Amino acid sequence: MKITILGSGMVGQVLASKFIELGHEVWMATRDPEITKARTDPNPMSGISFSSWYAKNPDVTLCSFGQVPEDSDLLINATAGVISLKALEAVSEKILKGKVLLDLANPLDFSKGMPPSLTVCNTDSLGEQIQRTYPSTKVVKGLNTLNCQVMVAPEMVPGEHQVFICGNDADAKAVVNSLLHEMGWPDSRILDLGGIEASRGTEMLMPFWMSLMGSLGTAVMNYKIERP
Repeated sequence: MKITILGSGMVGQVLASKFIELGHEVWMATRDPEITKARTDPNPMSGISFSSWYAKNPDVTLCSFGQVPEDSDLLINATAGVISLKALEAVSEKILKGKVLLDLANPLDFSKGMPPSLTVCNTDSLGEQIQRTYPSTKVVKGLNTLNCQVMVAPEMVPGEHQVFICGNDADAKAVVNSLLHEMGWPDSRILDLGGIEASRGTEMLMPFWMSLMGSLGTAVMNYKIERP
C-alpha cells in the first residue's frame, strides 16, 4: 500500500520504519519538510533527532500537509490531537474525500501538567469531530491506547492483550485490520467497539494510561480484556 502518515513525531517515525520494513510505500507529511529535516534536537521520548532518524530511513518521502499524495491508499493521523483538525484542513477535503483515515491522535492537554486533561470528552471526541468535519472520509479510530513501540511489536508485552478499533465503515475497518495483522495483531486480539462514537471511551482512557505509565515506570504495557 501507499501509506501517508500525518505527523513527524516519534509515533510517526516508529510507524514509518515498520511500514517500510513490511514493504509499503511510505510518505510522511509535516508542516514544513525542510525545517523538519533540519531538526537536530533529540526527541525527549526517543532521544533521537529527526535528522538522524531520517538519515536511517531514506525510503520515507517527506512532504508538506498540502502535498499529501492523492493516490494514497491509507492516511494515518499521527499528529498531536490538539492540532489534528488544523493539519487535516491543510491536507484538504479534496485529498481526504473517500480515503480511509486511521486516527491515532488523542486530544491531550498538558497545560496543567500530569496527568493531562482532554480538550474534548464525555459527549464528543476527536474521532467524531474528524468524521463530522469530513463526512466522506472513512475514519477508523485505533491504536490510540498504546505506546508506539507496542503498536508495531505487540510481542513486547506478554499475553493476549488487545488493540481497540471503532468506526462507521466496515470496509475501512477491514483495511485497518489487514495492516494490524501485518504488525502482529491477530483477529482474536482486535476488539471492534462499534461506531466512531466509541472513540470517546478510548480517548478518555488516555489520562489513566498516562497515570499508569508514571506509576509503573514504563510505557511498554497494554490492556487485557478477559471474557468468560
